[in-house]
Amino acid sequence: MMRSQGITGPSYKIIHGTTKESHILKLQAMKGPMELSHDIFPRVQPNFYSWMNLYGKNFLTWAGPQPHMVITEPELAKEILSNKDGTFPKIKINGHVKKLLGDGLGIAEGPKWLKLRKLANHAFYAESLKEMIPAMIASVETMLENWKQKIWKTRDDIESDKIEQSLRDSVLAIVSKREEKVITGQAHNFGSDFLGSLLRVHHDADKKNRISIDDVIDECKVFFLAGHETTSSLLSWTFLLLAIHTDWQEKARKEVFELFGQDNPTAEGLPRLKIASMIINEALRLYTPAISLVRRVTKNVKVGKYEFPANMELHIPPLALHRNQEIWGKDAHLFKPERFSEGVATATKNNPMAFLPFGFGPRTCVGLNFANNEVKIAMSIILQRYKFTLSPNYVHSPLSLITVRPQNGVQIMLQTL
Repeated sequence: MMRSQGITGPSYKIIHGTTKESHILKLQAMKGPMELSHDIFPRVQPNFYSWMNLYGKNFLTWAGPQPHMVITEPELAKEILSNKDGTFPKIKINGHVKKLLGDGLGIAEGPKWLKLRKLANHAFYAESLKEMIPAMIASVETMLENWKQKIWKTRDDIESDKIEQSLRDSVLAIVSKREEKVITGQAHNFGSDFLGSLLRVHHDADKKNRISIDDVIDECKVFFLAGHETTSSLLSWTFLLLAIHTDWQEKARKEVFELFGQDNPTAEGLPRLKIASMIINEALRLYTPAISLVRRVTKNVKVGKYEFPANMELHIPPLALHRNQEIWGKDAHLFKPERFSEGVATATKNNPMAFLPFGFGPRTCVGLNFANNEVKIAMSIILQRYKFTLSPNYVHSPLSLITVRPQNGVQIMLQTL
């Protein structure tokens, strides 16, 4: 059916489809470090990069007997992710990933997703996020204190601290602690943040409106993992870019001092960080945390000039769209925050599908404002205290593992202001 429409791809092999060829290409790409270039698409998704060059912008691959259609044309991606009539839901998750994430917002469908999304939307409004800024600042302060201590700690000490922290921060303990404060009268309500919203619904007087404790825990796991992984990835790449491009580091530092001086960032000041916004958007374009947006086809449907059969999976790789030279220019692989000086719409030539760091449509990441605030706060506080450059020990090895992350970390050299 796809061949008749001009769509081709790597040859289907019995049992494994194209997964063996894909695995070989990934192993070859990861054999060693790459040069210090921001053109990471060929390394992070070498299978998609290779097959795009061979078969065109849209092509067919196979995970065993399951057909995967890879889409890199912006207009097709827009129609799929908009999902106006429900034809393109997210794929079903099974196995270890399902066990890890449960049936939370990122996976749920239908009425359950709608209920959880409404809760999340309310908790992640800009006004609601203002109350979380002190906690974000405290988190950055803790991180910087750890930086000081790690000059004196052994590798074993650092690793044991990580393990201890992960145990202490277990999801159920957080939930139980919040509930205990209300039960014992130490707090009048569960709080105005997302966890508070979840717990209010969990304890709703009307049983029909309630969500189970398993749902609460699943949501906490989703937001902890998704929020931590994506934000830590974005922070890592942002500071790599600023460590290389110290001119932009100085521009961002000047803006921070003009707005906040030596004081902590404020909710009112964060939206005014224009230079920081440009830098963050360019970091998201070059090193977008999520490498594929995947949807499944529920029925035979026509998208653009193509007709897709039911049960096909559609993969939209943001890294490919973020490097589309027809939209971004011949220097698409270079770090140029000035692209975003007039906002995202101008940078993408009014083509929103060319910039997909947080997805698109009804399943757009609900935490995008949270992540932006968190990165701006961390950037501001660090710029107030340190200048930094890239360590000669840094090895450029972008890796796709849940998110796009630096395989060996980002080594930078700090200089106290």
